[in-house]
Amino acid sequence: MPTSEYHSIPTHHFVNVILPIAVPKPYTYYVPTEWQNQIEIGMRVEVQFGKNRLYSGLVIEKHQNKPEEQQLKPILSVIDTEPIVNETQFKLWKWIASYYACTLGEVMHVALPANLKLASETKVLLSPTFDENFDGLNDKEYMITEALTIQNELSIEEIRAILDQKTVYPLIHRLLAHGVLYLKEEIKTKYKPKKVACIRFCEPYLSDPSSLSSAFEKTAKSERQTAALMAFIQIARQQEFVRKQEIYKAANVDSGVLNAMVKKGIFESYNKEISRIGGYEEELIEAHQLAEQQVNAIASIQQQFEDKNVVLLHGVTGSGKTRVYIELIQKVLQEGGQVLYLLPEIGLTAQIINRLQVIFGDDISVYHSRLNNNERVEMWKAAIKGKPIVLGARSSLYLPYTNLKLIIVDEEHDVSYKQFDPAPRYNARDAAIYLANICGAKVVLGTATPSIESYKNAQEQKYGFVEMKERFGGLEMPEIIIVDKKDELKKQTMQSMFTSVLMKELKEALDKKEQAILFQNRRGYSPTIQCTTCGWHAECRNCDVSLTYHKFHNNLQCHYCGSEKRLPKECPACGDRKLTLKGDGTEKIVDELQIFFPDANIGRMDFDTVRTKHAHARIINDFEEKRLDILVGTQMVTKGLDFDNVSVVGVLSADQPLQYPDFRAGERSFQLLTQVSGRAGRKKKRGKVIIQAFDTAHPVIKEVIHNNYLHFYNRELTERKTFAYPPFCRLIKITLRHKKPQNLNQGTRIFANHLKHFLGGRVIGPAVPSIARVRTYYLMDIMIKIERKADVIAKVKKLIRNATHEMQKSTGCSQVRVSVDVDPY
Repeated sequence: MPTSEYHSIPTHHFVNVILPIAVPKPYTYYVPTEWQNQIEIGMRVEVQFGKNRLYSGLVIEKHQNKPEEQQLKPILSVIDTEPIVNETQFKLWKWIASYYACTLGEVMHVALPANLKLASETKVLLSPTFDENFDGLNDKEYMITEALTIQNELSIEEIRAILDQKTVYPLIHRLLAHGVLYLKEEIKTKYKPKKVACIRFCEPYLSDPSSLSSAFEKTAKSERQTAALMAFIQIARQQEFVRKQEIYKAANVDSGVLNAMVKKGIFESYNKEISRIGGYEEELIEAHQLAEQQVNAIASIQQQFEDKNVVLLHGVTGSGKTRVYIELIQKVLQEGGQVLYLLPEIGLTAQIINRLQVIFGDDISVYHSRLNNNERVEMWKAAIKGKPIVLGARSSLYLPYTNLKLIIVDEEHDVSYKQFDPAPRYNARDAAIYLANICGAKVVLGTATPSIESYKNAQEQKYGFVEMKERFGGLEMPEIIIVDKKDELKKQTMQSMFTSVLMKELKEALDKKEQAILFQNRRGYSPTIQCTTCGWHAECRNCDVSLTYHKFHNNLQCHYCGSEKRLPKECPACGDRKLTLKGDGTEKIVDELQIFFPDANIGRMDFDTVRTKHAHARIINDFEEKRLDILVGTQMVTKGLDFDNVSVVGVLSADQPLQYPDFRAGERSFQLLTQVSGRAGRKKKRGKVIIQAFDTAHPVIKEVIHNNYLHFYNRELTERKTFAYPPFCRLIKITLRHKKPQNLNQGTRIFANHLKHFLGGRVIGPAVPSIARVRTYYLMDIMIKIERKADVIAKVKKLIRNATHEMQKSTGCSQVRVSVDVDPY
């Protein structure tokens, strides 16, 4: 558009628009006359960026300042009739973009549901619920819908061509809102309710108890069937439904007995849908009487909220922290406020979710990755209307709350609160504290193993602090037994990867019909396949890592890029067939256990087994219903699981996480070992934890054995102070990547030299990371250690932007990618 046309534009009709892409700042557009009375901050508008790209952007500012150097483009259309993002959200977005050194567009891309951020390449398809009723559609909406009945999917660009017009976002928005269209997305698995296997009488026994004599006649020749019938009658008098597992236990019979009685027409089998909280449901609803420790904790938190905005609740595993949260939530609801309950991973915390849903019913909504795009938009609208409780993972921080008064961050130490890729690489715990600050809300950080940073803030009285040192109901903490693997190897008492102590405890648990959990933080069968003749080992063609053997698929897989390879029959280097598998993964552990305990039912829970539809829910159901005797898993088994029949927990290799080259290795190991230990003996009796290790004298293992968090904290804090690591400094990790190592090396030198010129010894590196190539990109790391001063941190972030610019304008370095991670975790 010629510059002369701008003179007629009123000076106050300019808007700054955030685009869902990584541009350094919002882009300015002018508002045509027809939109001037409709546009408000927080509304979406359709705009052009670049030559042909169209986006739905967000208006963040209205102003009178016409940019001098920018060729202005007009707003093409206004998509919304009212704002979808409020002032509080924009404040949070700006803080995240500033603190975590990213752009507002990157924050917007993560924050908004996909339906609210359309782009030219977006594809749509007909909703599976659309019944081809075209009533109520205008001509253009009809044309789009009819085209989709002929073609499976259409891009936004194709829709523009069909209608022969540029502005189509308002039309698509209306069709999405009415459920006619869906954005193309992977089919998300809906939450599957828990079902338990039950039995009941067939007719006539169900409606006519006097006819039971004929049932006893049918079982007269089988003592076990008669015992099962007697057990059923007794249990059915006391409760609404009877589980098969209850009959198995009460009558000491197996599934064969019940199957025979089904064939005789006495019983019928059925699956009953129940709350996933199982036996804990009744305890929560009927447990009107709080324990003294819980009463004191609630009173202390409320008292400290008078002069502190954040309180750290340090409660041992099984201490009843969830009940404390419930009481705090109820108080906020009585006062008309909203509550955000953050969990590290929704998929792994089904029990907590259902525990809260039973109590709060329709007042609570869950926001998580399993929701489809339309459901996410509905949740967005529900938050605007003041939904009382939102329970979700880190993305739920971005919802448009209107009266937020309390944020609960459960398991505040968990690494899942940190987003790694893509940007913004934020920590949801820290962002939640900032969100509470701008909303005037309070924060409870709950955990059995506080992060060093949070505990230090509590010790320095920046946070309030409440302790719950005892398990609910007076239950003892589990007995922790440390077993020296070196000693067992010398004595030749190891059985595969299991020590004699662990095998003895497993056998005793199985004999008592109790259950066990075994923890090994490595999935697959074996992490390496190696030639014993020449030393060759299988590596990924895209990444500098070994390929892991997966027995179920009988192939080699890369856990970084997902590439797969057939298992070689001979060594590709020397041709020898002496190939051996090195190391133990969860898949191999299950195989070995099946040899030692052939009658036990053994399950596995890791990334490989929970990726299929309903798999996670099925595994948890099976273990709760005692269809599984032993559950083998990665760190998934440490999070949010509460089983009343687990008497033994085994940690197969406690040394493994301690050997990771990271200053947080000790902290993570302490947290992981303490959390997995907490799965033992949760409700009725004291459990046992068997920790296998080569270095039994390691201080972290000793601190876990004695459950001595304070000793661990003081020792860890001394080490970090000596070597200047957080919380005594700030860290910024910069990763540079390129497909050609020579270009990467050149760019990294320019980048590092620019930083060192201004920051000197604060810059560490560059260095090749432990995994030097991922997804065909070579990597280089630079670490910056800086003082904990806001002005210094801001200057360093500006230097990083300048260094990126200096590097990318150099020959051969324009395609070097730069990732900035503030407070790497």
